[in-house]
Amino acid sequence: MTRGGAAKQRGEPERRCIATGESGPTDRLIRFVLGPAAEVVPDLAGRLPGRGVWLTAERALVERAVAKGLFSRAFKVQAAAPADLADRLEALLASRLIDLIGLARKAGQAVTGFEKVRARLKEGVAGALVQASDGAADGKAKLARIAGRGPGGVPLIEVLDSTELGLAFGRDSVIHAAVMPGGIGKRVLLEANRVIGLQKAR
Repeated sequence: MTRGGAAKQRGEPERRCIATGESGPTDRLIRFVLGPAAEVVPDLAGRLPGRGVWLTAERALVERAVAKGLFSRAFKVQAAAPADLADRLEALLASRLIDLIGLARKAGQAVTGFEKVRARLKEGVAGALVQASDGAADGKAKLARIAGRGPGGVPLIEVLDSTELGLAFGRDSVIHAAVMPGGIGKRVLLEANRVIGLQKAR
């Protein structure tokens, strides 16, 4: 998945990552604030009150920030960050992604089922192809080939398993889905990219 244009070109604010020291757009960063007991609290929506620090949504960088006490350095106080922060973030972001896909479904901006998804792809009205990571390879490959056609193709999201994707549609399991372009679709892509960054290497 790719995102075109730099932050300055889009007029978006840039924030500095406490692990790399580099500044960049907030779509690949996670904001953190301090809780009442000086504990590190993820602010996934970027709206919690208080001074915040930012960290790139990559597992290795999160683990480095915890191991080297980078949160304490950034907040200039002793900050408590759990050793399993990367795992917690991955779970929180996956849950957020599920909720967003569910929101798209309720708004009529997402469909599921092989034939419905294939139709949206062929019509050129899909903003993202979402497929379960544990789905059958042949069926997923057929839709991925259709999604890859045309200028730039349709972004592929494959970070949730069939049970997780099923939660977004109120079903036991879902293998194939398509999210339409637009505001919700953009947010789905953003959260999927952050989940990818936090996943363990396979």
